[in-house]
Amino acid sequence: MNIVAIVGSLRAASYNMMLAKFIQNRYAEKVTVDILTLHDIPMYNQDEENNPTQAVVDFKAKVKAADAVLWLTPEYNSSIPGVLGNAIDWLSRVDKVMIGKPSFIMGASMGNLGTVKAQMHLRDILFASGLGSPVLQGNEVYIGAAHTKFDAAGNLTDEATIQFLDKVMNNFIEWVQ
Repeated sequence: MNIVAIVGSLRAASYNMMLAKFIQNRYAEKVTVDILTLHDIPMYNQDEENNPTQAVVDFKAKVKAADAVLWLTPEYNSSIPGVLGNAIDWLSRVDKVMIGKPSFIMGASMGNLGTVKAQMHLRDILFASGLGSPVLQGNEVYIGAAHTKFDAAGNLTDEATIQFLDKVMNNFIEWVQ
C-alpha cells in the first residue's frame, strides 16, 4: 500500500514532520509512506489552475497515485494552517484528485488538546465540503504536549503514544484495504 503523508507545517523543527517520519519508519514493512512537504507549492490562483507550476503538477500526481492520504496538521488559531488550506485548494481543482481517496488525520502540538480543532475543520473540508475524501473515523490522533513526547533528535519516545499509533495505523491499513 502506498500512502502520501502531507505535512501541514513549514517549520524546520515541526512535530508533525517528526510524526510523519516516525510513521514512515515504524510501519515501513506494512506501507510505503512518501512524505510531501508544502514548501514549493505556490498560492492557489484560479488564473493559473490550468497551467500550474511543476511543483503543483508533481504534488497532485503523487496524491493521485497514492492509495490513501495521511494528513499531519498543526493547529493555528484553532484551525488548519493556511499552507495546508492552499494545498487542498490545488488538490480540489481541475482534476480533483481527492475524490474517493481515503484520508486519515493526525496532529501534534505543544498544547494540551493536540490539534483537535484543526482536525475537526480538516475533516469537514475533506469530506463534507465536497472534496469527496472519506476520512477514517474513531481513530483520532491528537498528540498534545508534543515537546514532551519527542526527544531532541526528533524521535517519538512516549510509549503510550507509540502503542496507540500501532493500533490506529493497523486500523487505517485495514480500512483502506
